[in-house]
Amino acid sequence: MRILMLGNSFTYFHNMPGTLAAMTGAEVVRHTRGGAYLSEHLNSNTELGAKTQAAFQEETWDYVVLQEMSSGPITAEKSFHQSIDALCAQIRANGATPLLYATWAYQRGGEHLKRFGMDYDEMFRRLYEAYHAAAERNHCPIADVGERFYQPADSRELYFDDSCHPSPLGSQIAAEVIAQAIKDDLKKHATG
Repeated sequence: MRILMLGNSFTYFHNMPGTLAAMTGAEVVRHTRGGAYLSEHLNSNTELGAKTQAAFQEETWDYVVLQEMSSGPITAEKSFHQSIDALCAQIRANGATPLLYATWAYQRGGEHLKRFGMDYDEMFRRLYEAYHAAAERNHCPIADVGERFYQPADSRELYFDDSCHPSPLGSQIAAEVIAQAIKDDLKKHATG
């Protein structure tokens, strides 16, 4: 199995793609840049976009994991939805399955959340709604890591010191949720 991950630091922190590869036995390739939006992957005039567009044309994939910039589904909602729709179409044309990697609200009480100007529950809800609407519209599986981060009563151990990136445990959980979403999708297609 071959998995391509498109995203940013929420994807590559603590070698999460390597952890996913170990969990799934897949070859995992990442096209990431800190702070990247998914729209970059559609623009072949950018380094990231040229690399991704070539990968769609020249290679085959089983799954392509899509992770938007952390606040992008809220602050650039129209671009987020347009990028997901366009990437899902390209991924399916490649013969692969798109999978949305839904990320989390910034740490409750943390500096990032204060600067963002939104409370924890609202940020969680808005990210959840945006990712789930995009997954439903594009009929693709979702790895809702944000919901998994939201569940614990005390989620501080899931965050890095900056209150937004994942800790090593947070990256481990992200890989587990993505691996489970792939497993569930494969099982669904094997039986249905």
